[in-house]
Parts: sequence; C-alpha cells; structure tokens
Amino acid sequence: LAMLLAVMHRHAGIVCFDQDVFVNAVGGVKITEPAADLAILFAIVSSLRDRPLRRGLAVFGEVGLAGEIRPAPRGQERLKEAAKLGFDAAIVPRANAPKQAIDGLRVIAVERVDEALEALRELE
Repeated sequence: LAMLLAVMHRHAGIVCFDQDVFVNAVGGVKITEPAADLAILFAIVSSLRDRPLRRGLAVFGEVGLAGEIRPAPRGQERLKEAAKLGFDAAIVPRANAPKQAIDGLRVIAVERVDEALEALRELE
C-alpha cells in the first residue's frame, strides 16, 4: 500500500501522506493478486475526491515503481468475463488490450499511472 501511495505522489501528483489510508476487501479476503494494484489505486483516488467510481467499470493491472502499468496474467479472459458480467468499460494495461473488440465493452489501454487517471477522468 505504501508503494502505491508513493507512486501516486511521484507520478500523478496526488498527495495523501498526511492521511490514514486503509484498504478493505469484502469478507476480509487478503489481496495477493498484483493485478489488483490499479483497482486499489483507483479506489484510493475515488475516496480522496469523495466521488465514487462509475458503475460498470472494470480495472486491472500491476503498478510498478516507475509508474508503469504492467500486464496481468489471463488478461483476455478477464476482459471477456467482465463483459459477460455486464461491465461496459475497462481500463487495462496496454499489453492486455484485446486484439479484437469485445462486444459491449469499451477497453481503454494504458501504459502509465498518469494515463490511467486521465482515462478515469474521461469516463466520469
């Protein structure tokens, strides 16, 4: 969590070191999946802005120290499943962008944290 906060500060200019930040998963599940990094980062930004993320948005990707968004394993399967579950937009690592469009799912592929946050703003 501290690493995500540092990356947000360094690469997106979002400062929250003066606040207590906690992340809670439903049912107390431990989050060990690195692909959850970008979703956690978005949840923190949502809380800081006091604005919920838009409905129907799927997000995944590992966040690196240099602000890069790394691909997740089985990215294509994740996107297809998101579409089946009714998600209509997804922000994902560029390396996980589908080669063919997925019906009903707008996919925005990003390479860096600042790009991802800009994509999030555009979807609001």
